[in-house]
Order: sequence, then structure tokens, then C-alpha cells
Amino acid sequence: MTLRLVVVDDHPVVRDGLRGMLGTQPDFAVVGEAAGGTEALTVVAALRPDVVLTDLRMPAPSGGALIRLLLERVPQTRILVLTTHDTDADVLPAVEAGAIGYLLKDAPREELFRAVRAAARGETVLSPSVAAVLLARVRPRTSLTVSTLSAREREVLALIAEGRTNREAAAALFISEATVKTHLLHIYAKLEVPDRASAVSAAHRRGLL
Repeated sequence: MTLRLVVVDDHPVVRDGLRGMLGTQPDFAVVGEAAGGTEALTVVAALRPDVVLTDLRMPAPSGGALIRLLLERVPQTRILVLTTHDTDADVLPAVEAGAIGYLLKDAPREELFRAVRAAARGETVLSPSVAAVLLARVRPRTSLTVSTLSAREREVLALIAEGRTNREAAAALFISEATVKTHLLHIYAKLEVPDRASAVSAAHRRGLL
């Protein structure tokens, strides 16, 4: 299966570089690109790609607003943020708007390739520094501890342990994918892990599954 991709970045050199890099993979096809938010909305609505790789700071709409608009128009498209910014002000609005992944532009190309494929499968992908930002915000806001893992979080974790994607877990529990992602962030914070694989491993070790 070939994954159809759209690249959104206001720097032509970055777009050219990403197109060339992604084009080395036989299962990737960059079907379009855009230099800003308005163009991105038109291109994505017309092409309906599997994954959109987008920067955050561009001609408006951008950031969380652009992600939200893209998902309103083409809800089945996965949004993977690829940027140089990893502050609270950038990360949180993007994740809350529905971005399934958040990578920094200095990520190794193999990590980028894995992230694109994971995003297409509906799996959340976060660079380590971004995961740290989210965990730092989640912990103090909710005072989470392992002992307070909720029944719903256990249900989500059990489905993830079975290999379910976020979409499949959401369907099984009759909740939205965004809600599943929120539960996963809480689980990561409680178990003090950066990703789903580590969460499943930690949960088995602690007898939570």
C-alpha cells in the first residue's frame, strides 16, 4: 500500500528536501505540497492524503488552528507536525487540535519514515523532547499517580496491549480518537514512560494488565 503524503512548509528548500527524502521510500508518494495554511486547506481537501506533514509557524491559518481546520475538512487524514519548535505554546495547541504526531526537524530520517508509517496506522508519535513537555504539563495539572489509573485508562491500555490502533480502541470503547489520545497521555504520565510500547511493558511489570 502506497501512503499518499502532502508536505506543508513555507520554506521551498524544506519542501524540496522533504519531497526528495520521502521519495526514497517505495511506499511513500508525495502527491502535493503547500506554502501556507490557506493553500494547505485547498490542497488537502482536493487530494485527501493519508498523512499531512506540516510545520506550525506559517502564513495563517497555522498551528493548532490549521490542524483543526484540516481535520474538519478531511477527518480521515493524519496530521504529523514537523517543526523546530517544542515549547508549550507550540506543542499543546497542536496536540489538542488533533495532531497524531509531533517531530522536530532534526529527527533522523529513519525516525521520520517510521513516524509517517505509524501516523498512517493511527498511532501517536512524539519526539522525546515533546513527550517531556506534555508529561510535565499533565502531571501537575492532574496530580496523577500509578495508584489512580482509572478504569477507562485500564481499558484503553488493555486494548493498546492487544495491538489496537487509537482508532480501533476508540471504536471499541465508543469514544473519540482524541479522547483515546488524552487517556494515553495520562497513562504515560502515571507510568512515567514516553510511548505506548513502554506503557504496555511497564503495566505488565506492575501487574496493571
